[in-house]
Amino acid sequence: MDGASAVKRCVLVVLDGLGDRSHACFGHKTPLEAADTPNLDRLAALGCNGLYHAGHLGQALPSENAHFAMFGYEACEFPGRGPLEALGAGIAVSPDEVAALAHFSSVVERDGCLYLFRDKPEAVTEAEAVELFAAVAAFASRGVRLRLVRDRGLFGILVLSGDSGDAVGPDFTDTNPMVDGLPIPEVLPLCGADPASGNAAKALKDYLLHAYETLSDHPVNARRAARGLCPVNAVVTQRPGRPGSPEPFLARHGLRALSVASGIIYHGLCAYLGMDVRKCRDTADPGADLAVRLTLAREALGRYDFIHVHTKAPDEAAHTKSPEKKRQVIESLDKGLGQVMDAFLDDPAVVLAVTADHSTPSAGPLIHCGEPVPLVVCGPGVRRDAVTRFDEVAAAGGALGHPRGTELMRVLQNAMDRAKLAGIRETPEHRDFWPAPCHPFHLREPHRR
Repeated sequence: MDGASAVKRCVLVVLDGLGDRSHACFGHKTPLEAADTPNLDRLAALGCNGLYHAGHLGQALPSENAHFAMFGYEACEFPGRGPLEALGAGIAVSPDEVAALAHFSSVVERDGCLYLFRDKPEAVTEAEAVELFAAVAAFASRGVRLRLVRDRGLFGILVLSGDSGDAVGPDFTDTNPMVDGLPIPEVLPLCGADPASGNAAKALKDYLLHAYETLSDHPVNARRAARGLCPVNAVVTQRPGRPGSPEPFLARHGLRALSVASGIIYHGLCAYLGMDVRKCRDTADPGADLAVRLTLAREALGRYDFIHVHTKAPDEAAHTKSPEKKRQVIESLDKGLGQVMDAFLDDPAVVLAVTADHSTPSAGPLIHCGEPVPLVVCGPGVRRDAVTRFDEVAAAGGALGHPRGTELMRVLQNAMDRAKLAGIRETPEHRDFWPAPCHPFHLREPHRR
């Protein structure tokens, strides 16, 4: 076999949060079904279609967990979003530290408890944000040092460091209910957590009380009250974790990988897995942004075997709870895709796949929802089914079926002619791709000095 001619590359386009539910305003279609998407539909007609879920049907996944599975990593290997976002933001977190997402919010007292009044308080100036971060930037309690590092706006990373090895663990609850009006959850160790996580939970409770007391009397909030604005008087936290040492993407899949994305969580997650990262910026034109990213991917194909191209635009549109806005964003992305996709389709060495990481409902109370998302794979030799529309319903009739979780990388490796024949043993380590980089057979023992 000519190994060089067999090499195929893959471009995986992830339209974040693309999946949705049906809406009466569209005649009970989803925004994707209602959108005019000639380019996505053309891909559907040229490829093999299916419905993909990165976890289990009905499970509402966040992007970071979904991407972890999409890249072929099991849930037990996931370190938590905190350290990944810290890595993406350039905030150093050592393996013995714990990092959690943190941001300022507005809370009210009721019956001796705190309730979320505004998860994201309005009209906070840059100068005010700087003052608030400075007011609660550092704290220490129970042998734990806590430092709040700003990332953007009112958002940052809270890093917990222990004075001893058993002072800090990552297994404790969130304090951000995410929805206005809900109570702030108590900080508690998870069931079965070790003593270090229990101590970290107590230290975090001390810090959050300190933050509430400090911020409630802060001059920034006195000035906001005079302007008729709600106070920014609390810090809430989410998704703590501790960085680990994952097997690099290249070793696991045999692919040199690049991510082209704008969000720091994707920068951090991909860097954590050893992928190269090309950072982009979002503009008011999501379709133009996608065309730029696809062009960058096209230019990088000579140096990479697997390129992840990501846009957050559908997810963000859905979070506004406007189905019509999401439909418009989808149509814009379709136009952007159409500007570049022929360059991939005309290349016999490229497999082009388009899917989403999860569904985001553009109406109703849920943040994300558990419905699967459409997936299409196009490339030489890839089956062509009878599907001619790229949407959540048409994709269910595709020949690809319903792949789940880490199966996506197997599907893509197979389309790239890299599927390993089960049972063969090329390497001491288990590898799911072929050919794996085996140790060459020596006629004589290598010379050793």
